[in-house]
Amino acid sequence: MARTPETNKVKFSAEHPLLFGIVLIITAVALFTGAMAFFRGLGEGSRPLAGDKIGLCKLEGVITDSHDVVDFLRQLREDDSVKGMLLRIDSPGGAVAPSQELYAAVRATAKVKPVVVSMGTAAASGGYYAACPATLIVANSGSLTGSIGVRAEYLNIQGLLGKLGLRTELMASGKMKTAGSPTAPLTPEQRAYLMDVIMDLHQQFVSDVAAARGLPVAEVAKLADGRAYTGRQALKLKLVDKLGSQEFAMATLRHMVKLDKDAPVLEGPEKKLPLLPRLFGASLPDMLRGLGAGLAHGDADAKAPTSGLQVEYRQ
Repeated sequence: MARTPETNKVKFSAEHPLLFGIVLIITAVALFTGAMAFFRGLGEGSRPLAGDKIGLCKLEGVITDSHDVVDFLRQLREDDSVKGMLLRIDSPGGAVAPSQELYAAVRATAKVKPVVVSMGTAAASGGYYAACPATLIVANSGSLTGSIGVRAEYLNIQGLLGKLGLRTELMASGKMKTAGSPTAPLTPEQRAYLMDVIMDLHQQFVSDVAAARGLPVAEVAKLADGRAYTGRQALKLKLVDKLGSQEFAMATLRHMVKLDKDAPVLEGPEKKLPLLPRLFGASLPDMLRGLGAGLAHGDADAKAPTSGLQVEYRQ
């Protein structure tokens, strides 16, 4: 009996279920991505973001990298049709240098056009660092903010290695080079050295908040013991300017720039899909690795935790 294409298809799916499933997934992704691009194009064509508009920039999650947000802030700053910007922050803070880069980008933008911050669940530590140079800061009464300070931690596994009968031998060019090693205890001198680094970073934080908020450094220093404040507490302490929701913050910004509620909103930065783009333009082994990583970790773009001493502006 001659085989029909249907019987060949059934046999292939039965003999190679994994490969057949991967092909189906790739086909479905391609169709979905193409459809999304098509409808996005229709939407942009039917309602172009022409004329004066509002910028909406989102800063979410732990701050590990500032590149995307800083680039989008620059785009909004240089776009003359964007009359003002809402910065929505929902972050407990994170790495030191990216927080400082966000501070600089927000400050530069606020010099050109109004920037209103809307605080979500948290805009603490590095999240507050990014917020404080804004033209106006709006927090929910229950938002957690402040947490001005620096924390450093590292995992010491020396005891565990000893129980396993293992030990490490450290060699370094200087006695401070091994400070924070997970396999050796801190010496008193190393601890003092690391505390000097931490306190210098803390003083930078305090000075920048004071400059951005127009407060005496001594007044900010009293608040900067690492504690978080509710939005209502922060208002009394002059760390924020108003209490209200994101909708209230947006309405306030529209009033400041004299744009009505029908003015279009340019939102970003665009979230990167962690897995799907990797499936295109890649070899089959690359596809399988990307698919496996995405299924195993949920986010193929998530950064692996780094070893050693971690110093952060984080709640």
